[in-house]
Amino acid sequence: MAEQLNVQLVAVEEKVWSGKAEMVMARTTEGELGVLPGHAPLLGQLAEPGRVRIKLPGGEQVAYEVSGGFLSVNEQGVTVLAESATPASAASDN
Repeated sequence: MAEQLNVQLVAVEEKVWSGKAEMVMARTTEGELGVLPGHAPLLGQLAEPGRVRIKLPGGEQVAYEVSGGFLSVNEQGVTVLAESATPASAASDN
């Protein structure tokens, strides 16, 4: 089985999504970022408006529109702390 990331997407009021993923993609103030298992630890500020895309095992992808917040990568996985996060419609995926 391929190595996977533990991912948590948390908004101010609630845990929005959590689970295993193959990759997390997000736009930070430094540019577009793709996180794979084994990625070096980092802390990035999410760009506004932003979108976080989570590639699930098996190829399915979920996406959330986020505003404000940070993306943190450490040995335990990826945590996205956003002021707000709402599911993005697949139709608006670029």
